[in-house]
Amino acid sequence: MNEIIINSTPQETRIALVENGDVVELHFERKKERGVLGNIYKGKVARVLPGMESAFIGIGLEKAAFLHVSDVYHLTDEYRELFLDEWDEDVDNFEAPADKASKKRYIGDLLTEGQEILVQVSREPIGSKGSSVTSLVSIPGRYLVLMPFADHIGISRRIEDEAERNRLKKIGETLRPEKMGMIVRTAAEGVAAPDIEADAHYLFKVWDTILKAKNKVSAPFLIHEEPDICVRVVRDLFSGDTHSVIVDDKDTHEKISRFFDLYLPNPSCNLELYQGDQPIFDHYDIEMEIKRASGKKVWLKSGGYIVIEQTEALVAVDVNTGRYVGKRNLEETILRTNLEASREIAYQLRLRNVGGIIIIDFIDMEKAENREKVFRALKEHLKKDKARTNVLKISEFGLVEMTRKRTRESLWKTISEECPYCEGTGRIKSRYAICYDILREIKRLKNQKNGHKILIHVNPEVADILLNEEAQMVDSLQEETGREITIRSGKELHMEQYEIVTL
Repeated sequence: MNEIIINSTPQETRIALVENGDVVELHFERKKERGVLGNIYKGKVARVLPGMESAFIGIGLEKAAFLHVSDVYHLTDEYRELFLDEWDEDVDNFEAPADKASKKRYIGDLLTEGQEILVQVSREPIGSKGSSVTSLVSIPGRYLVLMPFADHIGISRRIEDEAERNRLKKIGETLRPEKMGMIVRTAAEGVAAPDIEADAHYLFKVWDTILKAKNKVSAPFLIHEEPDICVRVVRDLFSGDTHSVIVDDKDTHEKISRFFDLYLPNPSCNLELYQGDQPIFDHYDIEMEIKRASGKKVWLKSGGYIVIEQTEALVAVDVNTGRYVGKRNLEETILRTNLEASREIAYQLRLRNVGGIIIIDFIDMEKAENREKVFRALKEHLKKDKARTNVLKISEFGLVEMTRKRTRESLWKTISEECPYCEGTGRIKSRYAICYDILREIKRLKNQKNGHKILIHVNPEVADILLNEEAQMVDSLQEETGREITIRSGKELHMEQYEIVTL
């Protein structure tokens, strides 16, 4: 059974999805940094780049949004019915027109600078990159997603019962207007037709409001804003397996209560206002999981461990046996460690919201059948993840290449910032390297005629080396430069910081 735990303050809202006692997803939103994913804008084409088959769209944010030609759909009748290549990870049963591949599209034929266009944010700004947008607008509700520029019905692949899929498809076909598409979401499973119909009518009203607003405003303009994170996450994560939503803020509790009244008049789960003495994330041991998800090394129950390194280009995951020595032979020890690691890796990718290219370095296995076992185990554990993943077969070297769809910043980037000293490398110069830099710089001063003394202000650990291990070299430099050298330490200085002053 699942729980949704919400910690809401005036500065920040944090939400945890707990499945069978394990924290599997974390969502953060700060009031000053509210996300834009799903927002619909009337934008203006700032630049068209034929060489990249892309355009930059001004939507009123600090950086222009990126629009690829594959995401330009409804600007002309010819492209109105073309369907999105990469669809929502929860949906199948969509098929593009058979002649889609034969219709080569060029960004210069579709867009011109200064043109106004309706777009929706499909990916949050990540790192130094601006947001990505699509012109295939979608409007999510509780049970349905309305697709005004698609002509298809899709059913969540998480609904496995064939009879239920057919029932929902018939309902969707009955409700959707001509030349519009719909996605039937997982939450619609077992829901009565009138409730799904009410959701559809709500989405039609929203779309009508968007169309009316579009014709009254000039770009760039925010036409439709997604609800705040509390309502959004409850809407998207709430399922039949959810038995409680627990929130520690009265206003947020009332907001979610109104959402339940609108969509779930007879909810099967409890909406609870937490009033305990401990902070809510401490009470449910979520703070501990956040700290665990912030570190590079994650220990496995067997004694092995995995190391997760996030870089600009990709995420590398390394598997190690650690303290685990096994019971029979080396191959079995490696297999058991890799199998346990596959479960933890799938869990950590979802918990940390790691996206993009991921390389997993499993421990080398000699037997092909063991490599296949680990690959199947990883694929099975990834099925619980709503984000789309694509996994290639494990190589003879034990490497797995995979991708995970990325729509927002990872947990680590959300709660951390780049170190101003190491600038993201994770390393700084050693004490000895700093010490020798200082000695070389002093040597350069011997040809300068100003001053009779040299004052060195350094970190205490560097000062200790200069005053002890390298004292002889300092004395030698005093003779060579003809100046008295004084070394002072300051705890306020970072290891790499130092100052050399000629007096």
